[in-house]
Amino acid sequence: MTGKLKKVALALLVPVVAAAGAAWWYRDASQPQVDGKRTLKGLAAPVDIVRDAQGIPHIYAKSPQDAYFALGYVHAQDRLWQMELNRRIPAGRLAEILGPNAVDTDRFIRTLGVRRNAEKILGNLSQQTRDALDAYARGVNAWLEDRSGPLPPEFLLTGAPAPAPWHPVDSIGWQTMMAWDLGGNWTQELLRMRLSQRLTLAQINEFLAPYPGDPVLPTQDFTQLYREMAGTTAQLEKVASIAPPSYLEGMGSNNWVVAGALSETGKPLLANDPHLGLSAPALWYFAHLSAPGLNTIGATLPGIPSVVLGRNDRIAWGFTNTAPDVQDLYIERVHPEDRRKYQTPEGWAEFKVRNETIKVKGQPDVTIEVRETRHGPVITGALPIIERAPVDAKKYVVSFAWTALRADDLTLQAGMKFNLAQNWEQFVDGAKDFGSPQQSIVYADVDGNIGFIAPARVPMRKPENDLKGLAPAPGWDDRYDWAGFIPFEELPRKYNPESRRIMTANHKIVDDDYPHFLTSEWTLPYRARRIDALLDAQGKHSMASFAAIQKDHLSLAAQEILPVLRKTVPRSERAKAALDLIVKWDGSMDANRAEPLIYNAWMRMASKHVFADELGEALMKDYWEQRNVHRPLVNVLMNKEGQGRWCNDATIEVKGNRQGCEEVLAASLDAALADLEKRYGADMAKWRWGEAHVARSEHRPFSKVDMLAPYFDLNVPTPGDTFTVNVGRHNLRDEKAPFANRHAASLRALYDLSNLENSQFIHSTGQSGNVFSPYYRNFMQRWAEVGYLPMKTRREEVEKGKLGVLTLQP
Repeated sequence: MTGKLKKVALALLVPVVAAAGAAWWYRDASQPQVDGKRTLKGLAAPVDIVRDAQGIPHIYAKSPQDAYFALGYVHAQDRLWQMELNRRIPAGRLAEILGPNAVDTDRFIRTLGVRRNAEKILGNLSQQTRDALDAYARGVNAWLEDRSGPLPPEFLLTGAPAPAPWHPVDSIGWQTMMAWDLGGNWTQELLRMRLSQRLTLAQINEFLAPYPGDPVLPTQDFTQLYREMAGTTAQLEKVASIAPPSYLEGMGSNNWVVAGALSETGKPLLANDPHLGLSAPALWYFAHLSAPGLNTIGATLPGIPSVVLGRNDRIAWGFTNTAPDVQDLYIERVHPEDRRKYQTPEGWAEFKVRNETIKVKGQPDVTIEVRETRHGPVITGALPIIERAPVDAKKYVVSFAWTALRADDLTLQAGMKFNLAQNWEQFVDGAKDFGSPQQSIVYADVDGNIGFIAPARVPMRKPENDLKGLAPAPGWDDRYDWAGFIPFEELPRKYNPESRRIMTANHKIVDDDYPHFLTSEWTLPYRARRIDALLDAQGKHSMASFAAIQKDHLSLAAQEILPVLRKTVPRSERAKAALDLIVKWDGSMDANRAEPLIYNAWMRMASKHVFADELGEALMKDYWEQRNVHRPLVNVLMNKEGQGRWCNDATIEVKGNRQGCEEVLAASLDAALADLEKRYGADMAKWRWGEAHVARSEHRPFSKVDMLAPYFDLNVPTPGDTFTVNVGRHNLRDEKAPFANRHAASLRALYDLSNLENSQFIHSTGQSGNVFSPYYRNFMQRWAEVGYLPMKTRREEVEKGKLGVLTLQP
């Protein structure tokens, strides 16, 4: 090599080596300190943070306040970017760091006024809760001030500034957003409004089928009213498209508890697996807090200073979402000559008006006017009125009533009390503060008691309300106003029932004679029935049998419809081969089999062929999901009450004539197999459900950036479907990956009340939010296989294999 070429090569090599060295330094420098000592302001006494072999922090403090401080510190160490988003979302401040694409989401959240309400909530919390929030915030801020290494890579890649100091309001705001994620029945009201543009009330009641065994909830025929409001409907539809996504899409969770009489140990066993949208890092962060009067371990939410789901020395608890109807839309009539006023039962009243300024990265600020009525914020005002909209879009606006937008929502305080409760009475006392979202909570204690309570602020509707909260109501008619809330003493609860077991799986949790209306839109009871059957199958249960239940992936939903599918007459050799597999299949959603893939692809195409012509392209784009289409599709294909007529005008044609469900199923199978062949090849024997049904934990916001998503997103093959105990919901609308598992058990936990140190847990990714950390994804495979980690609190056990001990000292 000539001297000149050597110089060129050296010139090229130097920046490459420098970049590699910088990357290597950044990888190491951005990891948290887990061993040694740090001297910090805001502590009363030294705190030891023992990181166990899996990176889970065990905090040993001299006081609860110092324990909360240390929790804030480790949250900031491991999940700073997640925390930054967790406070920017409720504040409506995403556009400051993510640019114009986030403006619409900010507009919607500013219109709701989540942070404004959080500021009001703070003043209503007890001094003890405010002290805990203050201590937690001091811990977060101590890390921000103390850090010497670089910020997580997301700050570098987005150009976001270093975080501002954490404030207690930030914690409360994220609590409200969790309520948002678990309560989205307003979108079902909008769906009825949109369906009214195309269908009769009878058709709507068939498509939005009632809970199995329940009659259709009688309402007035609202279709004509909404057809006269096509512009208002379109404006609301546009606003709904900018609302933050909700984890509700795959709404589900399981929990159950058995008394000692049904367990091998003679003491209760409790299981819980809340189902939420998968994310990277996981929504949850495991932690253990130990201090005088406090010894709790379980799942925390970065940003909130308590164990949300877990145990202490005496009790354990687990949540599922009850999903009551706590959101209502109100159509407000605007004064024709004075747009500052709207109609109320007492006459015209002025809107409350405020202006909000949204800062946008790289662009001028955006200022919006927010109006409020007596029901709540005017959400149709979050965006300008659609150009050339029908005239009604200017005559009416739509306001939003939601129980979480109240200054007396003390839900965060309830969580703090749960951590400290020592018995059922203290636990119930904490539940009195639980406002939103309503949860079906199972409980067990070391004394052998089991219980269930579903606390929340649930609105009562008047007997003369002929819409029952199912559809947007005229705001000027007081029959549709809420008539207070269900008294706490009358909310569903059980304590040591004769059955000696309690189970909830988002199904209907009250008997028909329950005096209050919670909702008519319960989750289909397939999981609940399967869990009941598995509990019945064994006289005495153990931790192993509970783990087997959480691992179960037999689909009762598939079993219900399989007899109909097996009668299909194939129209090709390929369809015959597929049907031969389906005929022998039992409905098990095994990751290593082809049948679950064939079945789910077939049902996907069948739902499209049956409903697309009635609903139209726009509605299918927004609402083609199993939550909406599975039950009506089963009713149609089984021709319940003559509903097979939906097939008669389906979008399938045979020999020029539109046919019935048999032809629809045959054509749908052909279409499904053609689609699968394009995706996975022609050899059906090589198709595997797990490869299509990959659990996809998406990063915010880099899952939307093609170049970055492969590094930040996490993927692992999984069994199950939407209706199995080991749940895994896929998105029918996603043409790119229609079978990917996007909503599953966000964590699993098993509690042994004979010895709480035997308890186990797992969540879906890892403790770290730093993509360069070995603890970013170290739980993932174990989670997919339904394995667990020990839930230990005794220090001598925790320190075995520890990563280090970090001492925080004042």
